Amino acid sequence: MVFSSLVFLFIFLPAVLIGYYSLRFKYRNLFLTVASLFFYAWGEQELVMLMLFSIAVNYLGGLKIGESSGTRCTKTKIWLFFFIGINVLLLGYFKYTNFFIESVNELGLFRLSSLNEIVLPIGISFFTFQGMSYLIDIYFGKVKPQRNLTNLALYISMFPQLIAGPIVRYIDVSKQIESSRYFSITHFQEGIRRFIIGLFKKVIIANPIGLVADAAFNADSGSLGWIALWLGAIFYAFQIYFDFSGYSDMAIGLGKMFGFDFLENFNLPYISRSIKEFWRRWHISLSTWFRDYLYIPLGGNRKGVFRTYANLIIVFFITGMWHGASWNFIIWGLFHGFFLVLERLGLDKFLERLPRIIGYFYTWTVVLAGWVFFRAETLHEATAYLEGMFSFRAGNNAILYQYFTPYFIFVLFLAIVLSSNIRHYIEKWKMSLNYPDKITPLFYPFYLFLLFCCLLELAESNYNPFIYFRF
Repeated sequence: MVFSSLVFLFIFLPAVLIGYYSLRFKYRNLFLTVASLFFYAWGEQELVMLMLFSIAVNYLGGLKIGESSGTRCTKTKIWLFFFIGINVLLLGYFKYTNFFIESVNELGLFRLSSLNEIVLPIGISFFTFQGMSYLIDIYFGKVKPQRNLTNLALYISMFPQLIAGPIVRYIDVSKQIESSRYFSITHFQEGIRRFIIGLFKKVIIANPIGLVADAAFNADSGSLGWIALWLGAIFYAFQIYFDFSGYSDMAIGLGKMFGFDFLENFNLPYISRSIKEFWRRWHISLSTWFRDYLYIPLGGNRKGVFRTYANLIIVFFITGMWHGASWNFIIWGLFHGFFLVLERLGLDKFLERLPRIIGYFYTWTVVLAGWVFFRAETLHEATAYLEGMFSFRAGNNAILYQYFTPYFIFVLFLAIVLSSNIRHYIEKWKMSLNYPDKITPLFYPFYLFLLFCCLLELAESNYNPFIYFRF
């Protein structure tokens, strides 16, 4: 079940909201936990048992590590590595076993049999990382272990952020889980507004643009002209941004409807002037997770220049691995890590002295080239696509031109505008009018109109991909 489905919008969400607010507070966490497990089981069926196993492992791990929290004695460290190891093995088995077998077989030294029965559970990377951050924060004494099993189960399985993030840290929501979370009409209204904006990004912008991006990437790249190839990469960049940020907006909005405040996950990444800035704005919950739980423990930039560069490469190698079991994702991660190293070597200072447009052009070029590795199914397809992009050869561009209807051009215009810093100018305009930063009845019809447009699109189109199945 995905947020952009009629079943979720008209059956699951209304039923859960009514049930949730009909109960006294002491029963709400249990109800929301059961609803979240049902939400996961709807699509994953028996794999919900994996979710229950993860909850049990991290609950027990938290209690064992918390017995001597903050002391960091040898026994506590052993328990930490043991339970972190279970999480890593869980993720590794389901996500990377067949990738490892296929990679070994490609070397040709000997042959291993593939385990075709392994099914990748949706969202396993998200809830595994949440469990690990919970255990690590207990070890460092940042939080106390959660002794109420229902509360921890709610943290790990909470359906708003379960299948597409953002990665929510226990330290950020622990007090909210245990608080009363009384109904607030202002909070609830803001949640609805944010959810509709996210749904609009996904359904009205990401889906139509993604359909055209698919046409470019599914075609024979050798027959396409360089214009079509560049447009395909640009369209995919818009698709993944509006799809991913749309899901994050919907998750944040749903959280507010149930009384939670999740941290922001995107901040206009396509206005960045460097790759370093891009990663401060893109998938913020993941980049900060790797910074705090991997980059800094490895030594960060405190142990010399060479160690800093090595740490960056390690972090982005694992970042690529986190996104999917494929050499394409690994190369995508290393590709970004390489440019981050270049910027630390002085490229960022050089870019700062140049006109801003040069920084935008540099960042867009690197990001688009990286998205080709991210989107292509195989490494061969990615390299062939990039070769066509940068050879500037003539070819068939009409395969994309046929999609350029007035409606698509309008959607593309929205994508360009909403990727820009227009929000800054809107905020300045609101301040000049002394307009309060909250919903007023004047804006209800506008958001209802956006919702109506989304429902109309969902009813008329059968193209509604879930592009995080490999995460």
